[in-house]
Amino acid sequence: MSGALLVAGTTSDAGKSVVVAGLCRWLARKGVSVAPFKAQNMSLNSFVTRDGAEIGRAQVMQARAAGVEPEAAMNPVLLKPGSDRRSQVVVLGRPYAEAGALDYGDLVGSLRPLVLDALADLRRRFDVVVCEGAGSPAEINLRHRDLVNLGLARAADLPVIFVGDIDRGGVFAALHGTLALLSREDQALVSGFVINKFRGDPALLAPGLDQITGITGRPVLGVLPHLEGLWLDAEDSLDLDHGRGEPRAPLGTDVLRVAVPRLPRLSNVTDIDALAAEPGVVVRLVHHGAELADADLVVLPGTRATVSDLAWLRERGIADAVVAHARAGRPVLGICGGHQMLGRVIDDGVETHLRGVPGLGLLPARTAFRPEKTLARPVGEAFGERVEGYEIHHGIVEVDADGLGAAVEPFLDGCRAGAVLGTTWHGALENDGFRRAFLREVAAQAGRDGFVPAPDTSFAALREARLDALAAAVEAHLDTGAVLRLLESGATPGLPFVPPGAP
Repeated sequence: MSGALLVAGTTSDAGKSVVVAGLCRWLARKGVSVAPFKAQNMSLNSFVTRDGAEIGRAQVMQARAAGVEPEAAMNPVLLKPGSDRRSQVVVLGRPYAEAGALDYGDLVGSLRPLVLDALADLRRRFDVVVCEGAGSPAEINLRHRDLVNLGLARAADLPVIFVGDIDRGGVFAALHGTLALLSREDQALVSGFVINKFRGDPALLAPGLDQITGITGRPVLGVLPHLEGLWLDAEDSLDLDHGRGEPRAPLGTDVLRVAVPRLPRLSNVTDIDALAAEPGVVVRLVHHGAELADADLVVLPGTRATVSDLAWLRERGIADAVVAHARAGRPVLGICGGHQMLGRVIDDGVETHLRGVPGLGLLPARTAFRPEKTLARPVGEAFGERVEGYEIHHGIVEVDADGLGAAVEPFLDGCRAGAVLGTTWHGALENDGFRRAFLREVAAQAGRDGFVPAPDTSFAALREARLDALAAAVEAHLDTGAVLRLLESGATPGLPFVPPGAP
């Protein structure tokens, strides 16, 4: 088998990433060599590959589903918003430019050949490449510079499947309307629909499935059920506030409550997912200082905009609540941008160009931003356990000389002062032994003597089980024969045009 297809969605958060992961795992279980691909990804949830390239976390999750090592070619363009109007442009895993929504269009001409070369490279090395679109392919104001939806499909001659989210309502209108806003040439590649997140009896949908096929000439290739607790590495900002499944029952008599400020530019939210997977640990994203009142642990997460998000913490009363929490001897963990916030002062010559910004003063450290981005895969030890992580940051945190002493101890690459810990390492909590040791420490500091860390939680195994569940859903609910035909033969010939077409 040799082929590729594009999974596009009628909206953001329609389930494209999940469908791509399910297809990758299903094909891998059939013995097919498969790789994921997303030409252009806008996300603050990223990862560092083994060779030091930064790519979107969703493509890392999809690579895991495919059973292959993630690499820069799987996500050649990554946009990391630093404000509502500007993003850092990461190309083939390295910072490339800072661009606004309008001037990004000037870069497309130079990026297009890089994107197509990356896809061609993957197609040479793998039997199948499953591509993911972004947002909606019917964003008619952006079609002229599209690198990731029908612009990619046309350039690489890819058959296209549209995914619609029935949980939002109006899925048939979304499928029909998306198709009808495309040009005749774009429509010729759209070969089928998938309805996602359905709850209930599929027989209720049967008349609608027949009608949408009759109206558009495209078959519905399947109806995927809503799968409870199937949270995977989030890409879209819409994903971040979704639940992380039902909390697992505690093994002891106490639970641990974890509060995580929902920063406007929160990045690498997957750092807290491993905590949410633990029995007896309840993780909440919070928006106001009052929500920290019953927290046992506060985690200040990563951010693409440290100084701006620190100001947001102060506006919401969260900064004062974090300081009060720490001074009461209760634990606080800062990760990357959160670590920078915990120090005494931040000199930001990269993002906001503000100097001498006061931090929360909970760690004797100073942060200086540098133009060069640190991308690394460090290994260390904490609480007597081996820790592997990854670093993505411009800010360099250094412990003040006058802060060294008996009260301050090293912690990974950062430091610890009492119950306050800081590190720039993402992914540390995915290490099972370290996570258990850390939770024992948190329980002791928080006075939760009845909390018992689970001895056998494997975060990696939980992820694998979710990917297997996705593959099972694909096999049970999609017309996999039709998918294979698209991969082998390309877009269905003779598909009808649905008016009015592109404006």
